Amino acid sequence: MSETITEDKKDIFDLPHEACGVFGMYDFSGGDVASSIYYGLFALQHRGQESCGIAVSDTNGPKGKVLSYKGMGLVNEVFSTEQLDSLHGNIGVGHVRYSTAGASTRENAQPLVLNYVKGTLALAHNGNLINANELREDLAYTGAIFQTTIDSEVIAYHIARERLNVDSVEKAVVRAANKIKGAYALVVASPRKLIGARDPFGFKPLCIGKRDQAYILASETCALETAGAEYIRDVRPGEVVTVMPDGSIRSDLSLCLPKEREARCVFEYIYFARPDSHIDGVSVYQSRIQAGRFLAKDSPAEADLVVGVPESGNEAALGYAMESGIPYGMAFVKNGYVGRTFIKPKQSSRESAVRIKLNVLKEAVRGKRVVMIDDSIVRGTTSDRIVGMLKEAGAKEVHVRISSPPFLWPCYFGTDIPERSQLIAYNRSIEDICRLIGADSLGYLEISRLQEIARGLSICRGCFTGDYPLEPPKGDIRGEYTK
Repeated sequence: MSETITEDKKDIFDLPHEACGVFGMYDFSGGDVASSIYYGLFALQHRGQESCGIAVSDTNGPKGKVLSYKGMGLVNEVFSTEQLDSLHGNIGVGHVRYSTAGASTRENAQPLVLNYVKGTLALAHNGNLINANELREDLAYTGAIFQTTIDSEVIAYHIARERLNVDSVEKAVVRAANKIKGAYALVVASPRKLIGARDPFGFKPLCIGKRDQAYILASETCALETAGAEYIRDVRPGEVVTVMPDGSIRSDLSLCLPKEREARCVFEYIYFARPDSHIDGVSVYQSRIQAGRFLAKDSPAEADLVVGVPESGNEAALGYAMESGIPYGMAFVKNGYVGRTFIKPKQSSRESAVRIKLNVLKEAVRGKRVVMIDDSIVRGTTSDRIVGMLKEAGAKEVHVRISSPPFLWPCYFGTDIPERSQLIAYNRSIEDICRLIGADSLGYLEISRLQEIARGLSICRGCFTGDYPLEPPKGDIRGEYTK
């Protein structure tokens, strides 16, 4: 009896997805920040392509007046020059979203803007809470009315409520953070302060930059560089930082855990982050090169050419070639103008959809034994097609190497890794998977190598081992896309 691979209904590429990217800016010279936030979001577009938004206010203007605009689509599709010019304010936050909890609708786009008795809050959140349902129910039974279905609104409500009991918004953020559990990198703009918070485990990245008289908080250092800012440092796991009206930065480390309990998402280094970013002092590019080197050592292959599946497989492929001595080359041409969603062909053929986005250079692979490097296999819905495309183009052999271990467990912390039954590696051996995708051999990165590619930092391995740093929820709280 032949086995078939379940189709992924959400994306033409079988890839894990990040939740969001956040960007905040406070310009003490009084200049408008909307255009800089726009370019920062543009640099973070890889972290989310469903929706985006910007909210700004003027610290020298009427207190509590927030101007915002958000919509569905890519940053350059949502914002026009006229819209950016209308967003006057020297403090603000921006957001790009890929949904892991809550539907993909304009109502769920961020930043969230909250008007309450103490003023206003604009909040952008990257991550996923595992106790959002309980917190939402508690709030609802005390009169809260929700406008969205995202866990970020739960955070905003708790900050607003805690602000009634303390004398500063940053203390309210700390108290709210003590109630929420899970992964979060937050950027919050109050009328006079810009606040960044990172969960105690450090699941999601957040860094600080400075440009002239402006401070910036961003998910990745590449966004700082795009905005012309100098990197200062990363927000530490469990830290709340506040950019004060006098231009100073205050730090509260009361949320911090011992370093050995930190649990950064290792997929930032493998796939999510842009290769030109540094996260917690570690070069993403070098991490991927190292992963490729480890693959060459642990899963060698006799071949004539090493290629990467663009874009995320390219650096690991280069590392494999450097270590193995097999020439590195380009086998794929990617159509960079095809987004995550597009009008699919009338026929239900997923293969034709993949070919719209990716084509093979026949001259590069014809008659050759090819090592093909990719960052992951989730459901296996495209790996078999890409291997098939290489063989159709004349490749004699295709040896697949994956720069992460097999996915065996879902993720509850902001990465769209589905239920176990949907994972190709669940209840299958590597030989079974190899046969299903049509490869001549298959090798994964060893789990023992993960901490090495993160340069010794403490990481989360939950989606590979089922050993989560936090007790996972009993039900699947990750929204309609991962059910």
